[in-house]
Amino acid sequence: MNIAISGAGIGGLTAALCLLKSGYKVSLLEQANQLSEVGAGVQCGANALHVLKHLGLEQQVLASAVQPEAVLFRDFKSGQILHQLTLGDEYQQQFGAPYLHVYRADLQRILLTALGEFDAQTLLLNTQVVKVEQSNSSVTVSARDGRTFEADCLIAADGIRSAVRSQMFPSAKPVYSGYQAWRIMVPTHRLPEGWMETVTANFVGPGKHCVVYYVRNRELVNMVGVVEAEHQPAKDDWISKAPKSALLEDFADWHPTVTKLIEAVDEDQCYRWSLNHLPPLSKWGQGRIALLGDAAHAALPFMAAGAAMAMEDARVLDRCLQGTSDIESALNQYQRNRIKRTKTIQNDSARLGKLYHLGSPFMRRAAFAGLRIMGQQKQDFLPSYNANQVALI
Repeated sequence: MNIAISGAGIGGLTAALCLLKSGYKVSLLEQANQLSEVGAGVQCGANALHVLKHLGLEQQVLASAVQPEAVLFRDFKSGQILHQLTLGDEYQQQFGAPYLHVYRADLQRILLTALGEFDAQTLLLNTQVVKVEQSNSSVTVSARDGRTFEADCLIAADGIRSAVRSQMFPSAKPVYSGYQAWRIMVPTHRLPEGWMETVTANFVGPGKHCVVYYVRNRELVNMVGVVEAEHQPAKDDWISKAPKSALLEDFADWHPTVTKLIEAVDEDQCYRWSLNHLPPLSKWGQGRIALLGDAAHAALPFMAAGAAMAMEDARVLDRCLQGTSDIESALNQYQRNRIKRTKTIQNDSARLGKLYHLGSPFMRRAAFAGLRIMGQQKQDFLPSYNANQVALI
């Protein structure tokens, strides 16, 4: 079977590796001239690690990752702990794999290296998909430069602005969330000794929240600060630089853990972008074409689950295709097994944004007390899923 994948992000790379491992011929079509190393952090729970372990990459990721001891939800000003989730060894024993903070560039490098070891001809850069057509037996993919590619099926992993999705479902468009996000990455040596323990720290406050954690063996600190903004700017490219002074102003009266981090970042290394999401879809594909990752279910990042969901998609897709020549039925099965879970993530992520930004200190404390009362079942929803073993329906 010959499978084309559009988009070489984390989801597309993982899908290509899973399918190559299963013996399929894969063409991974990427519009960029090169895969740039985006300086961002990725949170990988046990559900993501199960997929990496299937690919034989778990130890490589562990070698450059950080394993936090807990997730702490803290008041934006006082630093008071409102709620916490235990990670570390206890998490690993419960779910069979660790919870990791990974530098996205490191994860991308590991996946790319593995892809090259499978087949150096799989990745086709500078290949922008502009049109797809299908018959009863194949899919034809047309690139902007005039090249065409024939495949038995096409997997669209081309992100929230998916060109393939736009052709199949023109009304399914990204929606501005009313949030904008700051992203910075700071070398740890610039920060005071004992600045922060090895945790995921989520500071929550009126109309804003800020997530901070170490990556790359604690050599770097990643911060994402989310602020409410009613109007979306004309330019919303997520790699757009913005003034450090504006970032300092947004978080001026916040806890010293946050302000010291912002003070340590270079003037030209502050990025701000608009957060868009995709309303849940009732259908992910047509015939021999299916969506994967953000192309299918882009969520707000408040559950830190985007990369893991794409990796789960990739492995379940791989399992659905194995041992069948009925591609349409296999892609329908893939959708059937993924759409409910990812819809839950989309909806829960949107609700968490509202909880994090409550204006009243009393309401914040009450809301996080409610999270504690909700108990373990909700907390286990993400990590308890094992895409290698989950029963397929």
